[in-house]
Amino acid sequence: MAMNKRPKPPEVCPVCGEDVPRNSLACPECGADHNSGWREDAEAYDSVDLGDEPFDYDEFLRHEFGTAAVKPSGLKIIWWITGIVLLVAFAAMYLLAG
Repeated sequence: MAMNKRPKPPEVCPVCGEDVPRNSLACPECGADHNSGWREDAEAYDSVDLGDEPFDYDEFLRHEFGTAAVKPSGLKIIWWITGIVLLVAFAAMYLLAG
């Protein structure tokens, strides 16, 4: 019967540089294991390749959802009136109930 011997983990993770506990199956910090980064022939990645362009959130919203998804510039007057009427109603109820 052939024994399936797993490879010994390195003392320091070659992907993130953190200490790897003895007999662990993966790096506790980044999750690298024998299949993803401990092998001699594994590719090393410094970061995700996102490009060099700065991210513009407003442009992303316009592109993904159209112009309707852009934040509203302000509250409409009807909502201000509704809020004031509710505040007055609650204050009147409080004063009349006590």
